[in-house]
Amino acid sequence: MHVPLVVTDFLDRAVQLYGEKTAVIDGDRRLTYKEMNGRVQQLSRGLKSLGIQKDDKVAYLAPNTLEMLEGFYGVFQTGGVMTPLNTRLKPADYIFILNHSESQVLFVDLSLYDQLKQIKDHLETVHTIIVHGMADDANGDFSYEKWLGQFDDGPFDREPLEETDIASLLYTSGTTGDPKGVMLSHRSNYLHALSTMHHLGVSDRDTLLHVLPMFHVNGWGSPFYYTANGATQVMQREMDPALILENIHKEKVTVAHMAPTVLNMIMEQNAHNKEPLKLEQDMRVVIAGSAPPVAFVKRTEEELGWKFIQVYGMTEISPLITTSQIRSEHLDKSTDEQYTLKAKVGYSMIGSSVRVVNELDEDVPWDGKTIGEIITRSNNVMEGYWKNPDATSTTIKNGYLYTGDMANVDSEGYINIVDRKKDVIISGGENISSLEVESCLYDHPAVLEVAVVSVPHEKWGEVPHAHVVLREKGGATEEELIAFAQEKMARFKAPKGITFLEELPKTASGKIQKVQLRQPFWQDRSRTVN
Repeated sequence: MHVPLVVTDFLDRAVQLYGEKTAVIDGDRRLTYKEMNGRVQQLSRGLKSLGIQKDDKVAYLAPNTLEMLEGFYGVFQTGGVMTPLNTRLKPADYIFILNHSESQVLFVDLSLYDQLKQIKDHLETVHTIIVHGMADDANGDFSYEKWLGQFDDGPFDREPLEETDIASLLYTSGTTGDPKGVMLSHRSNYLHALSTMHHLGVSDRDTLLHVLPMFHVNGWGSPFYYTANGATQVMQREMDPALILENIHKEKVTVAHMAPTVLNMIMEQNAHNKEPLKLEQDMRVVIAGSAPPVAFVKRTEEELGWKFIQVYGMTEISPLITTSQIRSEHLDKSTDEQYTLKAKVGYSMIGSSVRVVNELDEDVPWDGKTIGEIITRSNNVMEGYWKNPDATSTTIKNGYLYTGDMANVDSEGYINIVDRKKDVIISGGENISSLEVESCLYDHPAVLEVAVVSVPHEKWGEVPHAHVVLREKGGATEEELIAFAQEKMARFKAPKGITFLEELPKTASGKIQKVQLRQPFWQDRSRTVN
């Protein structure tokens, strides 16, 4: 019997088993799965009335909201392709993505509407704009609630789907040119959800706080596996550490996904609160992005009392393929040894074969030293880049997806990322991991945040340079931090200069944008800055 793996199954299960349970908390709004499902049926009917058919692209520009979540399932029921947009792009980026994706309908949150109004005349395929939170129709665009209310909330006659159909079109950040559209099928999203919910222990007892934006791939995947298990989902619209802590306490949140920089903000906020947060419920935090310092793991588990789980993935693989949770045979290790393992990206999740290979595509030895590139063969891998076969063939070769992340593997099979290919600093022929230098500087008590990049050097070609945010102004000098690093690591790895900043440039998900930090040093040089 062939039963297509389609992600609409996840909401169907939640409605059947958890229909009267709270599904979404968005500010003062609280909806059950049955109530949310009724709105999804209205949305699908509305899209059909606008002519949306199978494979048509429907774009969303919104923070984490009820409307964004119900959009996933409302679009899929029509056979449409969900195309979420990064809320921190420039208007010119939206023009490119909307035209390149051939999106026909665009949903936008009122808080972001002004950005869209100035580019409407440049949109080639978008024929309808619908605004979340707008009281009435304006400028030829529709009020979402008023528009939605026209349609019946009974079961919608869905478009038949096959698991190989494209469900989502996600655009990468585009730091080296125009963004690339990643095509993920229903099958990829479905199998990723099954694997991830197992490894993260997702259940109907969970309350998820949506910290990562749902346009971000790790934020994108979570509505599938938490919905399938009937978890309550709390919308976090702003990356505000005080509000995040408030929501965690108020709504009895048990799990949240976030970048290391956001976790750092939360730990600092908690440390400065008059009364540190104390939770009745168990709490776990799922960290994705750059490898965190071991100190982050220790502080998370000892100061906050939260379970720390490091995962790894990327947009092109739906996104997660590894987890760092301690395997049973390693539970006899000391607490500090376990913290070290948890800071690594770990080992492969079910459904993914993950390797670290050298330039000859040979597996590197498990010695914790030899560096290679992470590649994967997985059920989660994208179908390719939309309208970009050359980029697809460069990324997917010989049955594997090449991630561009450099790593080593320890004697027990835990993978440890040392850098992105583009972030490895080659100084006098020696490879230096910017992450290793950052981890060293995080040990200094005056350092709040740090990002290390390469800068040009006449003798060594390039050397490490650190951008540092201090806890208090004047808390440390450049000489002091350089000397601190030189005491703890090989001198050639230590930063040769420090730039002090009030804050580091970040993406909407909290990822540090090193390209912006590198650019001023290399803009007049021949080295490619990406």
